[in-house]
Amino acid sequence: MIVINKEYWNDIPLLHVVDQDKRDKPMPTLTYIHGFTSAKEHNLSIAYFLAEKGYRVLLPDCMYHGDRKEDLSKAELEMRFFDIILQNLDDIEIIYQELAAKHLLDKDRFGLAGTSMGGITTAAALTQFSWIKSAGVLMGSPKISKFAQELVDYMQESLQEFSLSEAEITSLMKQLNDIDLSLQMEKLFGRPLFFWHGEEDEVVPFNHAYQFYEEAIKHYKNPENIRFLKEMGRGHDVSRFAILEFANWIELQL
Repeated sequence: MIVINKEYWNDIPLLHVVDQDKRDKPMPTLTYIHGFTSAKEHNLSIAYFLAEKGYRVLLPDCMYHGDRKEDLSKAELEMRFFDIILQNLDDIEIIYQELAAKHLLDKDRFGLAGTSMGGITTAAALTQFSWIKSAGVLMGSPKISKFAQELVDYMQESLQEFSLSEAEITSLMKQLNDIDLSLQMEKLFGRPLFFWHGEEDEVVPFNHAYQFYEEAIKHYKNPENIRFLKEMGRGHDVSRFAILEFANWIELQL
């Protein structure tokens, strides 16, 4: 029987989705990061599919989201977008360390994936953590610096509450360059990597991921380890088709 347990790992609220009989045994584990303004519960469908296939799935709440929500306006939350991603990287490391300390990982089989902001986080995490064995980026950008510049330009034009100085923007861009996967393709190490993106995405540009994929595949000795699944006519909304395809792919790769 698949069970969903709400737990706190070092103050990180998460849902632990797993076969009840195997909960305390070493298992391949996927951590899935939700999107901006979403929450951990919104990814229970993919967690259930993978738990049925024999995986432990962890769904954490990102900073300022879900059970970590604070009284922030939408504009204030948007201003903290990249702070959230940087905190996500710390949270992912904490979760991995907890898994290892509790002896819950099967042969270090740790996977990471996410939607939108979670996909951006996943790509960034590949530059930091060599122990991520497989990864999935669903409508996220592996070009975080380019995405940030486009977002800053948009916010400067449209937000009355925009408050970042030029010095702060320069500092932010330096931080993001350090975690920009498109600038560090050598850190892929041939690891299995899955992309899904709707061609009509109006929030995270489709071309960020697709152009990255076209360049990244040249770095793979085994091109089957990297897959890009595009969906025509789809906007910024992950389809059931995408979820099922990712679940089937990760079963082969993790």
